[in-house]
Amino acid sequence: MKYNKLFIASVLLVTMSTTSCTKKLDEVVPQSSISKEQALKDPNAARTLYYGTYGLLRSYTNSFYQMGEMRGDIWVDGLFTESVDGGLQNLYRHNISSLNVPFTNWAGLYNLIYNFNNVIKIIPQTPLPEAEKTRILAEVYGLRGYVYYNMLRTWGAVPLNTEPVETLTNTAETYKPRTGADSIMLQVKSDIAKSLELFGTANTISTSKRVVWSRLATLVLKGDAFIWSGTHMGGGTADLTTAKAALQEVRNLQGATLDLQSNYRDIFDPTKKVNNKEIIFAVNYELQQAQLTFFSSFLVNSIQANTLSFAQAATPTVSSVYPYVSGANRVGMNQAMITRLTTGAADQRVSNTFRIMYSNAAPFAVRGVMLTKYLGTVAGTSQIYNNDFPVYRYADVLLLLAEAKAKLGEDISAEINAIRLRAYGSGYTPYVSGSQTVNMNAILDEYLREFIGEGKRWWALRRAGDAYVYANINPAYLNPSSTAKFLLPLSLAMLNADPLLKQTAGY
Repeated sequence: MKYNKLFIASVLLVTMSTTSCTKKLDEVVPQSSISKEQALKDPNAARTLYYGTYGLLRSYTNSFYQMGEMRGDIWVDGLFTESVDGGLQNLYRHNISSLNVPFTNWAGLYNLIYNFNNVIKIIPQTPLPEAEKTRILAEVYGLRGYVYYNMLRTWGAVPLNTEPVETLTNTAETYKPRTGADSIMLQVKSDIAKSLELFGTANTISTSKRVVWSRLATLVLKGDAFIWSGTHMGGGTADLTTAKAALQEVRNLQGATLDLQSNYRDIFDPTKKVNNKEIIFAVNYELQQAQLTFFSSFLVNSIQANTLSFAQAATPTVSSVYPYVSGANRVGMNQAMITRLTTGAADQRVSNTFRIMYSNAAPFAVRGVMLTKYLGTVAGTSQIYNNDFPVYRYADVLLLLAEAKAKLGEDISAEINAIRLRAYGSGYTPYVSGSQTVNMNAILDEYLREFIGEGKRWWALRRAGDAYVYANINPAYLNPSSTAKFLLPLSLAMLNADPLLKQTAGY
């Protein structure tokens, strides 16, 4: 079987057991597979097919996180207490070449695309009620647009596949050339438009756990993608204006069920998932399903937790505050970044995202940081990592809207001040809108603080424009002579497996 095979012929979908079909999405557990024939006959089997798209999406969250976070400036050459995580280090040092390829085989994302394509093809043929079919298709078109948008940002040109292939007669049928980035963006915009068409005009916000794609999620994706195309793909003012309109539509819905949480910690609190007014779409993690464990390299092991403290004193030790947390400490922030984030007015985003770890013996030197944003809850004597992982939240809306406005030469003070009011409290210094460059730097500073560990920083820098990337990334790792590194290369195995594939330009 070829290395870059786009299809999984033996399994239609990673899904839930049929006994779970009638449960709510956030209650079902991925367990097995289901056949097309079952889905065409049994409404519950069809629902299982649909539920499985979210179970499968969850399995790729770590890849999406790393793509959007680890190539930025937050974790570069930081302080940590154990051996380095080499894969993450290659990303933040941009140690990337045709022989050192992160995310080989398209990060496996064509398995996800293939399953979306199956749902889009099969659901209209199932015995589900028409309204339910329409809603499912609206969600899946939005999800497919989101995945292709991430692939576009990561590789540029990628193979375009929008139809399921149920039978294969020879290996050559799996070969597929890369489609130009402009065409991929057209597909993203087409999926967004189809999603909005199917959702209709109702902007109903679920008051349960927001782990199902919605019309609001599609609108935020629209704003995100159109800012990108307006900045990088010739869309200019027209695309930026479209982005602003989509994001303003969401902003206009601010109220009791859609707003910033006054307490930043509440956004991520696993005991406050229901009615979480800031979340627009998140990937769900629960006890007895899947836990959010891929941040283990940002924690600390249980032995070292006894010799590190959270103050420049002998106590409190890390273990006394978090007795059941265990992992490693193999990536961290450098002292300049720690100082940048902790100097000045107290910022509740910073204090509720990470804690500095010191040696518990004089001179109490800084040893590293511990990411506390996703520590979940305690069950008995175990730490349960059951935080949901946010994809879009209301803070995204404000800062994306500010970005669209900044690039259109408009006043961004309302959006920046809303973010800062929550961060610093009523005594914050109001922002006064300035030049486009000044405004973009203000936006990027809020991105830095607001979304640590959420897979946003690299994309924020890239979307802002090349000059902002170079201004923030260590030039030893990324500079104007290394622009190829904005996009990722293909591995030699991928190129050898598919004669239609061509290497990313510059590699």
